[in-house]
Amino acid sequence: MNVKPLADRVLIEPAAAETKTVGGIIIPDTAKEKPLRGTVIAVGNGTKDEEMVLKVGDQVLYGKYAGTELELEGSKYLIMRQSDVVAILG
Repeated sequence: MNVKPLADRVLIEPAAAETKTVGGIIIPDTAKEKPLRGTVIAVGNGTKDEEMVLKVGDQVLYGKYAGTELELEGSKYLIMRQSDVVAILG
């Protein structure tokens, strides 16, 4: 994969959605809770007004409706502005 986000955008691979069963009932994919954490895969260079503080490999938390979903080589990713990321996990 060769994706380079522009400006203050980052490419994030979301963590897998948790699969919970209730009394042996399997929850379908459409009802699973959307993950709010992921791993930074690629980062842009930042802008003159906003320095890029995220780096590849960072584990991050982001808003529930943040980013644009895209699929590359069979994997799902999110691309969003750095400001949509709310925290870096230690």
